[in-house]
Amino acid sequence: MIDVPAGFRAMPRWWSEGTDWLDRLPALVEEQCRRWSLEPDGSLRHGSNALVVPVRRGREPLVLRLTPAGPEVSQTVAALRFWAGRGTVLLLDADPDRGALLLERLDAERSLAALPVARAMPVIGRLVRRLAAPVTDPAVRSTGEVAVEEAAGWPRRWSALGEPVPARLLDSALRAAEAVVEPHTPDAAVDADLHFEQVLGGIRESWLVVDPVLLRGDGCYDLGRVLWSRLDELGSDEDVRGWLRLLADAAGADRERARQWVLCRSMSYLLWGLERGLTEDPPRCRRLLAIFAQPGARRGGVRSGP
Repeated sequence: MIDVPAGFRAMPRWWSEGTDWLDRLPALVEEQCRRWSLEPDGSLRHGSNALVVPVRRGREPLVLRLTPAGPEVSQTVAALRFWAGRGTVLLLDADPDRGALLLERLDAERSLAALPVARAMPVIGRLVRRLAAPVTDPAVRSTGEVAVEEAAGWPRRWSALGEPVPARLLDSALRAAEAVVEPHTPDAAVDADLHFEQVLGGIRESWLVVDPVLLRGDGCYDLGRVLWSRLDELGSDEDVRGWLRLLADAAGADRERARQWVLCRSMSYLLWGLERGLTEDPPRCRRLLAIFAQPGARRGGVRSGP
């Protein structure tokens, strides 16, 4: 029924996990289409972990998403069921034991990554606000818990990596982690993996999030990822500060809180990336740490854009 794309086979995940699942993938697609009465309908797409097959059920255009079964699939299902289409792609059916999700079809040719920064940034900020539905389940991890857990290991890992940033930047990140332990919005839902490539054009709503990760707490949590993912386009250091103010305002978030979370997430990703030999993103994290370590930086508007 399908041929597994060569680009998908080349993804790093399969270097360590082997290709058994990939070799079985055509049969898995065929079986799932039979179970859900689906017909393939278009070109395959993939990320680093999942294959997306455009399908139809009758006249309804949908997509079948397949990835190896595991805890991540169940977490994605739980997140999509929580948001139930509020700012996210709509989940029609799920078979976590087979790693299969049936989703509404979005416009895969139209993502925020393809938009100029000046148009994409406000959309991301508004999505943070849109996703901030009340969370009543105490079992959902909080952003504060994540901050405590990650910050506890920073000094040891920083030392083991040969002190990759000055001690004052580590200290600034540790102070920021202490400050964000108590969530600013304690019962608000947060997508812990929100960035430009994870937002596609929709019909129900102009922009919808795919593959969300559900936390509760502070919507500022992952604004650092938003910045580092397009940092090379953001201009001067003062421009970067302006972009963060724009993001925070669009999200309805406190600007100082946003600055603190950028420090936390940048330190976490810097250490994680260096431990895995990444070369492109660690310098971006270093730059963000240097930009936001001093809360008294001079103020000004966004001067950079397309």
